[in-house]
Amino acid sequence: MLLIPLAYLILCDSVNLLCDKKVFLNFYILGWYSSGNDAQESDMHIHKALMDINESPVYVLLNPLINPAQKDLPITIYESELHVIDGNPQLIFVRSSYTIETVEAERISVDHVAHLKPADGGSAGTQLAAHLTGIHSAIKMLNSRVRVLFQYLLAMQNDEIPCENSLLRQVSSLLRRLPAMESAKFQDDFLMEYNDTLLVTYLAMLTNCSSTMNELVDKINTAYDRNTRRGGRTTFL
Repeated sequence: MLLIPLAYLILCDSVNLLCDKKVFLNFYILGWYSSGNDAQESDMHIHKALMDINESPVYVLLNPLINPAQKDLPITIYESELHVIDGNPQLIFVRSSYTIETVEAERISVDHVAHLKPADGGSAGTQLAAHLTGIHSAIKMLNSRVRVLFQYLLAMQNDEIPCENSLLRQVSSLLRRLPAMESAKFQDDFLMEYNDTLLVTYLAMLTNCSSTMNELVDKINTAYDRNTRRGGRTTFL
């Protein structure tokens, strides 16, 4: 099944949708999706246009706003129903319930990631600390060398030492390789890499917590399994 994004529906027509349906022979168009807080009246026009291909399409609305108190996924699924309002039949959006199912391959993959351990037996925090220590040492060494070079050039400028053109050409060539830190592109690239690093760190913490919780559940199940064999009560987690 296929869910078509709103941007694609705006740029294409019914002919292109029919062509896509012929290309993807093993799929059928189930509906379309968009982002927002609530369904709008303009969404119904797009929904009606899609009804030429599917008589009862679904509309998946993705809420981009973050609500820390919300436990469910920020997804709302709508179906269209024909209601009589003021004597006129009209199509309106009606919320539909849904359940999330996973196949066996997905469950095996998640369980495998939760049990991942470093090859040398150390913890993920130990490897991260060693990696950050190496980066800190490299930056410290680079800072000390740049400081020495700066002091040498300053002394050359003050005529304390003789001027060497070959060295100045090498320094000039080195400075040309450095990115312009005040440019907008550098700031965008820096923020993108910074956010990616924070995201990877956050995912690593989640994986570590999932692994610890999985080990705790295994220990509890083992403990209660032993009590069950001795005649205790049966408990499953």
